[in-house]
Amino acid sequence: MTARDLCALALALPLACAAAAPAWRPDKPVEIIVNTSPGTGSDSTGRLILRVLTENKLIDAPATVINKVGGGGTIGLAYLNQHAGNGHYLMVTSPTMLTNHISGKGALNYTDTTPLAQLGSESVVFAVRTESPLKTPRDIAERIRADASSLSFAIGNSVGSHNHIAVALLAKAVGANVRRLKVIPFNGSTEGITALLGGHLDVAATPAGSILTHLQAGRARVLAAASEQRLGGAFANVPTWKELGFAVVATNWRSVVGPKGLNDEQARYWDEVFAKLARLPAWKQELQAKSEEDSYLNARDTRRYMAAQYTELTAILTDLGLAKSADAK
Repeated sequence: MTARDLCALALALPLACAAAAPAWRPDKPVEIIVNTSPGTGSDSTGRLILRVLTENKLIDAPATVINKVGGGGTIGLAYLNQHAGNGHYLMVTSPTMLTNHISGKGALNYTDTTPLAQLGSESVVFAVRTESPLKTPRDIAERIRADASSLSFAIGNSVGSHNHIAVALLAKAVGANVRRLKVIPFNGSTEGITALLGGHLDVAATPAGSILTHLQAGRARVLAAASEQRLGGAFANVPTWKELGFAVVATNWRSVVGPKGLNDEQARYWDEVFAKLARLPAWKQELQAKSEEDSYLNARDTRRYMAAQYTELTAILTDLGLAKSADAK
């Protein structure tokens, strides 16, 4: 072998080794971050993702759910942002990530993450405790039509969230002053429901899954759903605001994002993992049991959907006087 041949071989070896190198996969523990309290809708989704991933051996690395609560969801997003480019960190998120930025509550936006998948969505419902004098959805509508501040609403997890938007849309629909609404934000829907059942406020605007066990136990009644069509299961007899003549449709989607700066291999790995998860019959059954819709989107379509949602929510919050970020003006 000539010297020239040896040099050519030496140059080719790194390329061959690079081609043979395995694609990226997690080799350290994976953290699934939830920016709301334990027991909330996002927390439930995060723990379900963890269980389905591990039980079906979709990932080899150990994983755990970490709750980073506070700031209406901004603390969790800030924590994720501290791990830029690290594929071992994921976060379960919802429209609140967008509305926090639009309203100026959070400096970080979906563009400061790597969207990986949308895994489901759930509509907002309006619930009261069983003993409440509010018997029908029209009771709520008429009360706030007469005086927007006459009822107190629990919302999770911040002012300007999709739960808040649902209440504001109802106020708009009946001609009430949306700025006089009495809305009380909690770190998650579970905390708001606890306050509702304790008689500390009048109505909870909450994702359907968060109130399900209390509905089944007879501790709460669900008067209306802010959905395009009636929900199934335990909510089958609950009318929609839309069918009652009120233009109120608000949905909480559950998406998974990674930190900003994931490389192509990291993003592709998680894209493929969540595509497999979304196809599992066990996953679909869990969504149905939680009164959630199967609205799976891959990484590329999730980013596009978030961009479209940002535009739509900016318009709504601007109309309601809540858009304050520079980008939203």
